[in-house]
Amino acid sequence: MTPRIGEGLPPLAETLPPPPPPPPFPVPLDRLREDAASGAIADVIVALPDLQGRVQGSRVHPRDFTERIVGEGFGACLYLLATDVEMEARPGYATDPWRGGLGDFSIVPDPGTLRYLPWDPGTALVLGDAVGADGAPVPVAPRQVLKAQLERLAGRGWRALAGTELEFLVFRDDYQRAFEADYRGLTPATRFNSDYAVPEVAGIDPLMRRIRTAMERTGMTVESARGECHPGQYEIVFRYDDALRTCDNHVVYKAGSRQLAAQAGAALTFMAKYDGGEGNSCHVHLSLRDADGAPVFADDGTGRRGMSRYMEHFVAGQLACMRDFALLYAPNMNSFKRLAPGAFAPSSVAWGLDNRTCPVRVVGSGESARIEFRVPGGDANPYLAVAGIVAAGLHGIERELVLPEPTVGNAFEQDLPRLPASLEEAVAAWEGSDAARACFGADVVRHQAAAARSELAAFSATVTDFERIRHFERG
Repeated sequence: MTPRIGEGLPPLAETLPPPPPPPPFPVPLDRLREDAASGAIADVIVALPDLQGRVQGSRVHPRDFTERIVGEGFGACLYLLATDVEMEARPGYATDPWRGGLGDFSIVPDPGTLRYLPWDPGTALVLGDAVGADGAPVPVAPRQVLKAQLERLAGRGWRALAGTELEFLVFRDDYQRAFEADYRGLTPATRFNSDYAVPEVAGIDPLMRRIRTAMERTGMTVESARGECHPGQYEIVFRYDDALRTCDNHVVYKAGSRQLAAQAGAALTFMAKYDGGEGNSCHVHLSLRDADGAPVFADDGTGRRGMSRYMEHFVAGQLACMRDFALLYAPNMNSFKRLAPGAFAPSSVAWGLDNRTCPVRVVGSGESARIEFRVPGGDANPYLAVAGIVAAGLHGIERELVLPEPTVGNAFEQDLPRLPASLEEAVAAWEGSDAARACFGADVVRHQAAAARSELAAFSATVTDFERIRHFERG
């Protein structure tokens, strides 16, 4: 009998530093000092999300963190915000690390993100913001890109609530074996389409339970978990929260689940499209609240179709900006393999009432009235994706854009405006967009375009299996 992934590992509680139960989230600095003094916490990782949404940073001593770094920040090389997935810094970014002599910026910790890591006993993690030598935030840092859009919302007395539904594929091979095999010929952890299935995913339940428990212990609230369509595919959904906190949780979840999979002798991937099967999505649910906590999207008699007029304008903004902002939702060459027609992911510009074939799905009522934005894949940077959704919505509200009638039926089969079909097309739309420059500023537009061009350059220089198979003997 094939062992279930994760069997034989000690229970998660046995790997945690004492004392149980887990500390509150965020961990108070006084609690960190106490646990550092007792030896329960030996390291604090001071980190920030990079352009790919990865957690990048350094380990520091807890005493140094509490006495100095929490107030002053910690130096990190500027190139962290201007590299591709291979950590290669090409020219063209708005913050050019080479032109700046590979100097430093500071990661200024956000104490509201401080948490202990169950998969790394004795370690705490804090996320922070990139701050330049002039003391100003670095505008192209993904966390700051989102914060800038949330500040625009705050100017209206609103805040955004968001939840991300992130899918991934689990394989029975460990990461070293996957690497040595060039990530080909791997064995999915389940054999069939396991969408909503229960018995079919029993083999990976130990690992999935371990991931869910670990995330709960870092301050997240699990709402649901289930198998998905592609063999080995799974989805864990966490309760919505303030948009910034949701994105912070998102990047911690991705990093932690990879480490937990590795400890179980397995591997998982969030790439948008691993093979010809279903891709990994990252559907984003988003709503707005006013200063009193009242839902901005709820039907108040000012709009039609059970929505407020603000919600109608917000959705109209998504349609108006979806092509221009596609680069924020689909940042890689591989992203557009998932968005291809017939791949059960959006390929058109449309909205619908509880219609999953549309990129914008309007669901809920009253306090739960929200949009589900279905364009991003599992490879999307959550800060940039949510920033794009908020910016597009404000674009529609500020211009009072009129919302067309909803798409009824299967949007895949209808003649509708199309999303960009490639990264090249998405870059062109982004760079030519007046809306992008108005919402994000010229530096962010240039920076994200440079990131995409770095991806394109790397792909263009690579000879693929497709080319060898097609042309080695017959070309």
